[in-house]
Amino acid sequence: MMNKHVIIKIREYASIFVFGLCLMVQSAAQAQEIDILIKGGHVIDPKNNINSVMDVAIKDGKIYRVAANIPATSSKRTVDAKGLYVSPGFIDMHTHVFAGAQEPGFTGFGITNGFGSVVPDDFTFRSGVTTVVDAGSAGWRDFHQFKKQTIDNSQTRVLAFISMAGHGMLGTVHAQDTTDMNPVTTAFIMKEYPDIIVGIKAHHYQGNDFGPVDRAIATGRLTNKPIMVDFGSSTPKLSIEELFMKHFRPGDIFTHTFSGNAASAVTPNGREPIVDGNNKVKPFIFEAQKQGRIFDTGHGGGAFVWSTAINALKQGFYPNTISTDLYRNSRNAGMKDMANVMSKFLNMGMSVQDVILRSTWNPAKVIQHTELGHLSVGAEADVAVFNIREGKFGFMDARGSVFNGTKKLEAELTLRAGRVAWDLNGLSGPQWDAVNR
Repeated sequence: MMNKHVIIKIREYASIFVFGLCLMVQSAAQAQEIDILIKGGHVIDPKNNINSVMDVAIKDGKIYRVAANIPATSSKRTVDAKGLYVSPGFIDMHTHVFAGAQEPGFTGFGITNGFGSVVPDDFTFRSGVTTVVDAGSAGWRDFHQFKKQTIDNSQTRVLAFISMAGHGMLGTVHAQDTTDMNPVTTAFIMKEYPDIIVGIKAHHYQGNDFGPVDRAIATGRLTNKPIMVDFGSSTPKLSIEELFMKHFRPGDIFTHTFSGNAASAVTPNGREPIVDGNNKVKPFIFEAQKQGRIFDTGHGGGAFVWSTAINALKQGFYPNTISTDLYRNSRNAGMKDMANVMSKFLNMGMSVQDVILRSTWNPAKVIQHTELGHLSVGAEADVAVFNIREGKFGFMDARGSVFNGTKKLEAELTLRAGRVAWDLNGLSGPQWDAVNR
């Protein structure tokens, strides 16, 4: 029979062992305080001046830490990003995502609640985009429906410019009705959604005056928001120099910057190009940008011409922001997606850092949402992990002309608020034989 004192000692040792085991389990749980660790990627975060190989730690949907050599043992899940780039999720600040079944009105594209717009989640994450800004698809008459139908049902963060036209972009005829362009009413709707509506869009006006632009600016003054202008439909043509220098305020946005070329005084769709007959950027363009006017790409289906873009970049004129003008007629034409448009600028000689700046932090500042576009500790964890492939690639402009390049940006992994929204090659998942035994 076992000695009583021996039994007591065994019980003491067992208690110590169990206590130690509990401490070990607790310690291990505490060690894994990070939800996802993106390890070994080349981090580019223009806002925070980061441009080096670092690790990005995410916890509770927020950026937890950005530093070199964060231990993988501290994370529940580790993504090997060696050889890849890591940046804030891209912000595409010119899209049309008010998708619906309403037929196009008159001669419109059906952008407002129609087939002309696209569903955001189908096109965003696969190209590294985590935030889109709708460019005026809805006006004051239907913005409530746009919010309920699209914004509230999208995993993608959807912000918006509200159209100056009450019916939005339902049809070209509605863009001519200046009586439906009410600054007070539009400002009223904007103040209902101050965190969603980022500005006012003036577009497709064919009259020979600046009426819609000035009404949009009046609305902007009531709300302290910028305007975005799709300019050049008027007959006879209006001067973009007058637009920039006599009407625009600092922070107001000119989109479709690279439409038009030197071969004609205006583009086929009526827009005056930023270059002259000798492919020289007009001097007032540089001055306007210096004074704070914003030049947005807005590629779209008809608003990006190689000769204009290539010559402008060679002369040191870069857009402030890179965007797609994503809609039904542009998505499968010269403009494929945000990654494709960004790749075009890489192949025209812009650095990776400059392309990321114009796709993250710059648009965040332009739309006055500076909580976005960076990887600061505490920021929502919208992250793009991408590679830049080397090879032979062809890129098309809005006219179908081809520019051959050697670099192609490809989204590998996209996180929205700390959750994996796109994983091209299974970077974030476990191997099958580790879970199916």
